[in-house]
Amino acid sequence: MAGLCRALLSSSFAVPKNFTQVTPCRTKFTKTRISPQVMEEWAKDHEKYGGDPEQPHKLHLVTRIKSTMRRPKWEKKVIETLGLQKGHQPRVHKNSHSVNNLLKIVKHLVRIEPLKLPHGLPAEEDMANTYLNSKGELIVKRLLKPPEKKVIKP
Repeated sequence: MAGLCRALLSSSFAVPKNFTQVTPCRTKFTKTRISPQVMEEWAKDHEKYGGDPEQPHKLHLVTRIKSTMRRPKWEKKVIETLGLQKGHQPRVHKNSHSVNNLLKIVKHLVRIEPLKLPHGLPAEEDMANTYLNSKGELIVKRLLKPPEKKVIKP
């Protein structure tokens, strides 16, 4: 290999005069090669799963699905920061820039889903009566209240 490099360097290598722009190799891998038809199909998935690309969801449901054994220490630190030490136990995080940067570091170790709120955001008094189901929906168990007594006037 070293001999080949020496041979190339010692030989006169002429650059063509019409060669004006150099495109680095890295641009080959950063540009998307996904066709627009596939992107349109993915946009339809937003409707299917209840998301809207213009209005992103407010909360992430993050679950660690792979082990951190034999992973670098910075990935282990991010997993600990996100509170995902135990596997397959979901945690809820805000959809903010700082959390998303941490999730990018460990995206190969976690599953990220939007937190769906079919009954809307629960009130403070309903927070004790909520649970996460396996589909990633926050379900509010409403407590039945006795009906108010109405006075009937004759």
